[in-house]
Amino acid sequence: MKLLSFVLLLLAPLLTSCYPLVLPLDCSDIHDNDNSRPSGVYTIYPIGPTSAVQVYCDMESQGGHWTVFQRRLDGTVNFYRGWDQYKTGFGIAAGEYWLGLESLYHLTQRKRYELLVDMEDFEGNKTFACYSSFSIDAESSGYTLHVSGFTNGGAGDSLSYHNGQKFSTFDRDQDSSDTRNCARSNLGAFWYKSCYSTNPNGVYRWGNDSSLSSVGVDWVQWKGRNYSLKTISMKIRPVQ
Repeated sequence: MKLLSFVLLLLAPLLTSCYPLVLPLDCSDIHDNDNSRPSGVYTIYPIGPTSAVQVYCDMESQGGHWTVFQRRLDGTVNFYRGWDQYKTGFGIAAGEYWLGLESLYHLTQRKRYELLVDMEDFEGNKTFACYSSFSIDAESSGYTLHVSGFTNGGAGDSLSYHNGQKFSTFDRDQDSSDTRNCARSNLGAFWYKSCYSTNPNGVYRWGNDSSLSSVGVDWVQWKGRNYSLKTISMKIRPVQ
């Protein structure tokens, strides 16, 4: 018995260094454990020890420790996908990706989050929008969006229009409105209402293009419906 206790005592530093006692739920946990960590790809556990998923952590913007759940950079990843892929996630955290609605739901049920939306046009202009409260409901409720507390960083408020909407994809349109102001079959996936005021998961296009209206990566309050953004990322962190 004494020998076993001695062996465990010797192994304790190794075990604790390889297997942390508390797995990070989000990028804020990673930052709090070591605030010298740079922006980059890290592993988080939104649903527990068996739910490891890679995300991009933004450790710089507006004070840092943001968990990025959506990112468009260059059009290399196809975002025109169905319900199942938006539920589980796709792409790569080092580039363009969507974290997954199920992981996002569990994150926003365990902490109170704020939202930052960063964006850039093809002329090099950058801007953002902030929301002091962001969460989504479970799949059984359509992953309904709850967002409020807008602060303008120059982009204008294009997301509040979507508050209270269920998530929709081309194979599961959950908007109950009879009004169709957009070519909805071309939109892709988001918390659509009768139309949209932002379409971050739209078709990647290159700046101003009116040849096919209302399908691009748009933030209407900044650039309108015929200007598809160069980059956009949606990220959350716990409310301090």
